[in-house]
Amino acid sequence: MNVLAWLIPVSLFLGGLGLVGFVWTLRSSQYEDPDGDSQRILSDDWDDQPRP
Repeated sequence: MNVLAWLIPVSLFLGGLGLVGFVWTLRSSQYEDPDGDSQRILSDDWDDQPRP
C-alpha cells in the first residue's frame, strides 16, 4: 500500500509532462500541414536534383 503513495504522484507527474509536451507541439505548429507532407513524400520532383 505504501507503493501507491509513490506511484500515484509519479503517474500524475508523467501524465502532466506528456500533456505539456503535446500542448507545446500544438503551439509550435507541428501539425500545420499533414496533407502536404504526405503528398511531398510521394512526389518524384526532387529525387534527381535535391534542393540546395
